[in-house]
Formats: sequence, C-alpha cells, structure tokens
Amino acid sequence: MQPIRLVAGFVTVGVWTFVSRIMGFVRDILIAAYLGAGPVAEAFLIAFSLPNMFRRFFAEGAFNMAFVPMFAKKLEGGDDALGFARDAFTGLATILIVFTLLAQVAMPFLVLAMAGGFAADERFDLAVDYGRVAFPYILFISLAALLSGVLNATGRFVAAAAAPVLLNLLFVVAMVVAARMGWPIGDTLAWTVPVAGIAQLALVWVAASRAGFRLTIRLPRMTPELRRLAIIAAPAALAGGVVQVNLLIGRQVASFFEGAVAWLSYADRLYQLPLGVVGIAIGVVLLPDLSRRLRAEDTNGGRDAFNRAGEMALALTVPAAVALAVIPGAIVGVLFQRGAFDASDTAATALAVAVYGAGLPAFVMQKVLQPLFFAREDTRRPFYYALWALAVNAALAIGLAPFIGYIAAAWGTMLAGWAMVALLWRGSRRYGAAATLDDRFRARIWRILAASALMGAVLLLTAWALAPWLEAGRIRYAALAGLVGIGMLAYFGAGHLLGAFRLSEFRRALRRQR
Repeated sequence: MQPIRLVAGFVTVGVWTFVSRIMGFVRDILIAAYLGAGPVAEAFLIAFSLPNMFRRFFAEGAFNMAFVPMFAKKLEGGDDALGFARDAFTGLATILIVFTLLAQVAMPFLVLAMAGGFAADERFDLAVDYGRVAFPYILFISLAALLSGVLNATGRFVAAAAAPVLLNLLFVVAMVVAARMGWPIGDTLAWTVPVAGIAQLALVWVAASRAGFRLTIRLPRMTPELRRLAIIAAPAALAGGVVQVNLLIGRQVASFFEGAVAWLSYADRLYQLPLGVVGIAIGVVLLPDLSRRLRAEDTNGGRDAFNRAGEMALALTVPAAVALAVIPGAIVGVLFQRGAFDASDTAATALAVAVYGAGLPAFVMQKVLQPLFFAREDTRRPFYYALWALAVNAALAIGLAPFIGYIAAAWGTMLAGWAMVALLWRGSRRYGAAATLDDRFRARIWRILAASALMGAVLLLTAWALAPWLEAGRIRYAALAGLVGIGMLAYFGAGHLLGAFRLSEFRRALRRQR
C-alpha cells in the first residue's frame, strides 16, 4: 500500500466515521432534550454501555487485534484465509451466544458492577430491564466487527465504516416516532439497540459475501489456527479487560453523583467525534497495512506508514483538543441545552469536555502506537502497560472524588491515557527502525502545536465577540457553525503557512478515496 493509498484509507474511514458521529450527536441531542440527565437517561446509558463494554473486550479489542494480523498474513500468502475466517466466525458466535444467555441471568450484578450508586434508587430496576433487552446487541455487533476486519484487511473500508451510521440513524428515527406516538422513550431506545445490531451485521455480511468471503455458522471446531488465535488473543483480552475496568471506574465514581453519568456520557460524545474520525480510522487502516509490510520485511515502508499515521493523527486531533479546551461551554450549550437539559447540566458537561479534550491526543496516539505491537502478534506488553494505566486511573478517580466530585473520573481517564502513551512509546523502542520518528515528523510536530495555539487564540476572541448570538434562540446554531468555521480557517491557514502540513496532501487523499 503506497503512502497516498494509506492516507486515502484513513480519509475513507474517517469520512464515514464522521457521518456516524454527527448522527450520534443528533441521537444524544434528542436523548438530552427528551430525558435530560434524569434517571431514565442514566439507566439507559448504563444499560447500553454493557454490551458496548464487552463488545470492545471480545471483538474490537482482543479478538480483532489478534484476528486481523493472522487473517492478513494468510490472505497475503494464499493460505486458506476464507476457511480461517469461517472457523473464527463460528467460534466467536458460539462463545457470545453462551455469554449472552449468562448475562441475562446475571444482569442485576452487572448493573451494580457498572454503577453501584444506582442500588438505592429507581435507576437500578430501570437499568436491569433495559440491560436485558439491549444486551443481545453484543452478539450481532461482535460478529459485524469480525466481518469488518475481513473487509478492512482486503482494502475494502466503506461498508465497515458505514455500518455504525445505521445504529445512530435507527436511534434518531425511533425517538422521533416514539415522541409522536406517545411511547416511553427509554423503552423505545432499549429495544432499538438489538434491532440496530441486526441491521449492522446484515450490512457487513452482504459486503463480505460480495467480496468473496461468505461467512456462515458451522459446527465449532478447535483447529491449530484457532488455538494460536486464542493464545495470541488472551493477553489482548486481558488488556481489553483492563481498559474496560478503567471505564468502569469512571462510571462507578459518577454513579454516586446525581446526573454525573449523563454529564460524562454527553462529554464523551464530544471528544469521541475526533477520536473516532481520526483514531479509529488510523487503527483500522494501519494494523493490516503494517502486518502486510512486516510479512514482506518492508521495514522502511512500515516506518513510513507509522510516521504518516502519527503525523495525520496529531495534525487533526491537536487542534480539536485545543478547541474542546477553550470553548467547551459554547459547544455544549448550543448542542445540548434544550428541553430537560438545563444550564447547570451544560456547565457540568462543559467541564468534563475540557478535561477529556486535554487527553484527546493521547487517546489517538494509542491507536497509532498499538499496531506496532499487534502487527508482530505482541499482545503481552500492551497488557502490562494497560495495568499501569489502570493504577493511575484508579488512584486519581477514586482518590480525588471526595475532593473534586464527579470530575475526578474525567481527570483519571485523561491522565491514564497519557501514561499509556508514554509506556507504549518506551516499549516500541525494541522494534528498531520501523518504530522511529523520521525527520519530516520531527519537523512538523512543533509547527502543528504552533498552528493549534494560534487557532485557540482566534477561537477565544471570536467566542467572546459572538457570545450574545451563541445564547440567542435558533441563531446560536449559525453562530456555533461560524465559530467552528473561523477556527478551521485559522488552523489550516496557519498550518499551511508554518509548514505543519500541505493542503494539497488532504486534497490528494480526498481525490484518492473517491
């Protein structure tokens, strides 16, 4: 894969992820308007986080990080990649069917593990009911994630990247219909979750079938390849479990402060937009590309792919982090403050957005550094690093909560993210030239930081000038759009002049992905 093709892959995945995240904003705007930060909203958010937590543990984390390099190497070497994918598909489905049935019985305990603060009020029973309805989503979305890995490894990114759009689109439609029909919004949201999972699975299954990889369920069998997959995936599963425990710590802390689960969830949505557009796109494209290059012993090509991925990640996420840190109130107020979501909710959410924003470059750089390990089937070291990050998060979130309240959860998440990056960077030194920074990266990083600082100053001045319009009825949407547009012009203009990047690079990537 040539560098321009690699960048084009990032853009393809990024564009579809951006569409999905925008639809996710619409979804959360409606949830905030209909439910605010009340008990039904918090109960649904915890219930929906359960299958998503285990999905990242099983599929997008442990399983796929082990499966994609093995599948890519078999594909490159002509070594029955289809048979391997079918066996993996069957094995994953078998495990998840059993796990889903067990979760239905253990749902009260799972809810308490996620949000112990719910035990004393109505949120607990609501979360248990919603959780039982929503949990089968893990089966459908995990199988969809495996199929997405197959598609990504073959250089087909569109269907896999477009699948999440269905989830958010169905949520939006369901809430609008429920509001008009008088149905309970919380119940409607819960039932929409498994329906959306089926739709996502159907989309990528059809795409994989058309690509020549028609995966079907057959009798489970433990082949040597699956045994090796399990051995490689086990440390990644533990690492994924540690990451989810990190998230669990934050939710537990938040559950003891009324409204905090919703505040942190809405804040999470805001920083997940650039994280999804850039970080996930890089992880999806970089891992199979590095795996192919390492199989071909193309060290220089691997180094170039790693550096261009890091360069693109920072060029797009550092300015986003600055924006989230300097104008969080304007962003949250315009997007969420309406209906049941009031000014106090805006202030609490904006504070979390600013803290999460400071960790955004770290969360994205993890996506750049981890493939250096996973492409070599090294899943043990990331697990050890994740343990250290867990310790940082737990100490900060739990230790600071009595003094600074719910925001301790955000501080713990942010600083643990930076600790993980430091450990991954130090550990990657063992991989030699493929993991080193080239001269272009070193020259551009400082210019990216300078351009982002200039943009931050422009945003502060513009937000001050637009303050009356950012709080004035419907015109606030145009005011926020203008604020964002001015910030983008300031950043890309300054970045081009300072040599942080060349606008022609983005134009070539866009043409390539079309």
